[in-house]
Amino acid sequence: MVTVETAVGKKILVIDDDPAFVRLVGRTLTQKGYEVLSATSGGEGLRLLFAHRPDMVLLDVVMPGMNGWQTCSRIRDISDIPIIMLTAHEKTEDDIVHGLDCGADDYVIKPVGSKELVARVQAVLRRAELPSSRQGGGITYSDDFLNVDIAGRKVMVNGERVRLTPVEFRLLALLMQNAGRILTHRQLLEKVWGWEYIDDIDYIRIYVWHLRQKIEPDPAQPRYIITEPGVGYYFRKAS
Repeated sequence: MVTVETAVGKKILVIDDDPAFVRLVGRTLTQKGYEVLSATSGGEGLRLLFAHRPDMVLLDVVMPGMNGWQTCSRIRDISDIPIIMLTAHEKTEDDIVHGLDCGADDYVIKPVGSKELVARVQAVLRRAELPSSRQGGGITYSDDFLNVDIAGRKVMVNGERVRLTPVEFRLLALLMQNAGRILTHRQLLEKVWGWEYIDDIDYIRIYVWHLRQKIEPDPAQPRYIITEPGVGYYFRKAS
């Protein structure tokens, strides 16, 4: 079953097989001026994505048939639309890494309060609207291994193009914009994720770990993204 609730504002697609939860989310978000589309399966959600071009997807992890992880990967094959994963279980580091691999932007644990849900949606949409110029402008970087063009959103590693998620790209761009300068956990969280995330230090650690897997010659001994223990991280240009 596919339903569409009409409201003025950005479109949010909810893909979840729990009708009660979908009704609650729909009511909460339409009251804030969003247009809410809903589908009960990954396949239906993908069809709505093509037909209505929503601005964000709220995606349940556990669904029959095509699960949330598979649906997320399919969406990422065709779009950089922000995706928030919905899970009924306490999020673990493995879940977050799995979500990063699939291209998710954030996680919300069900049941979720209306205020928290709205805050997370607003934060992710706000990040998605930030132009590249505000996250590094025309900054480029090039050495014998890594080439980054912030304005062109292009990352080359050892001669091959590497695809970063929107959050990974914003994190790398911010570090490069402040190359050589240590950015604290709080600064990174506020500028990349938003003020709603300033206490989620684990986000930084996990995202940095994942970004290193993509751009470092040896992630265990990073060449570019350097840890300042207990403080934060900085980008080091190769000598």
